[in-house]
Amino acid sequence: MTLKDSFITALGGLKTHKSRSGLTILGIVIGITAIILMMSIGNGAEQLILNEIGGLGAETIVVRPGKEPTGPSDLGETLFADSLKRKDLEALKRKGNVPYLREIMPALLVPGSVSYEGETYRPTIMGGSFEIMSATFNVYVTKGTAFTETEINQNASVAIIGSKVVQELFGGGDAVGEFIKIKDRKFRVIGVLEPKGQAAFFNFDEIVIVPYTTAQLYLLGIDYFHEIIIKTEGPEFVARSVADIERTLRESHSIENSKDDDFFLVTQQGVVKQVQTILGALTAFLSSVVAIALVVGGIGVMNIMLVSVTERTKEIGLRKAIGATEKDILRQFLFEAVILTAFGGIIGIVLGGVLSLLASILLTQVLELKWVFSFPLMAVFLGISMSAVVGLIFGIYPARIAARKSPIEALRYE
Repeated sequence: MTLKDSFITALGGLKTHKSRSGLTILGIVIGITAIILMMSIGNGAEQLILNEIGGLGAETIVVRPGKEPTGPSDLGETLFADSLKRKDLEALKRKGNVPYLREIMPALLVPGSVSYEGETYRPTIMGGSFEIMSATFNVYVTKGTAFTETEINQNASVAIIGSKVVQELFGGGDAVGEFIKIKDRKFRVIGVLEPKGQAAFFNFDEIVIVPYTTAQLYLLGIDYFHEIIIKTEGPEFVARSVADIERTLRESHSIENSKDDDFFLVTQQGVVKQVQTILGALTAFLSSVVAIALVVGGIGVMNIMLVSVTERTKEIGLRKAIGATEKDILRQFLFEAVILTAFGGIIGIVLGGVLSLLASILLTQVLELKWVFSFPLMAVFLGISMSAVVGLIFGIYPARIAARKSPIEALRYE
């Protein structure tokens, strides 16, 4: 019997019991669907995070206080670290220390809400330099003006607000010239940002930007920065600038051994690698957990195939009596198992793709994320190959039992 004949015979056997064949592959369908869904969502999440990181620019370096966190337990220490001071900012500004530095801006995040005549809203309140933020994030004032170094040096109580803040506090009316309250201090609105949406972890429609000196002195009462954002002359100068910044800060902090650093640097390239590693490991872990469903599905295939062998004992005996060899019987039942699981894999791939598309639409429309639908070809290859391998592995035992049946005993079977 040729391979083609074995395949046609196996297909005929499956068509005879359509309902049973459908229930048999249910576990495979669920397993492959889950794997496709995991890989697709994992890729989409990776693209979303990398796009947000890309908003910082490849030439950007972020300096943060405290030791670089190596796990969740280190995050608290990093959040409350106070090692970045004014003297560090001044040292980094010197051209001799960081030759390829183009722009530098300290940044602070202020917890709390903003109010105006009884209306209250909780936006992101950030202390910084708007000129540098504008150049870094490509965000601009559409009404009014922006504060400059003059207002920063004077600790001016001025603010630039996002379009949604205007809508929430002023009902969409003119906000320029009005006074808002942050932590019981009045700030004059001097500018309104153009609608921008999400960029590099900030939603600029929901932001209030004040001079960093004002945020330090009046809103937080601290003498340190939460981070310092540095832009170099270009991406090709990042590696050199990282070394210059580390050397400068170690001199400023009187640190001799790099293991004692009370600061750490974040670059786009470094974050990209970290994100890819973390999401890759997470996707692999979740996929391995989901693979248990494939094992369960494979056991189900084996059980049904064993039942099928028992029910078709006379058929096996008759085929052997007219000349079929053990190899022919083995091949037929093995083909049945592989066809079943491969078909289940195809259904799982299609179903996984549809669910991934629906998930991306939901995340885009409901959560307003810039989610990109991703359907990796590797997931398709993995789905088909894994389902076929499951059929091969779990189909061998029933196929061997069928092949080894004695034709005489099989014909006598009732």
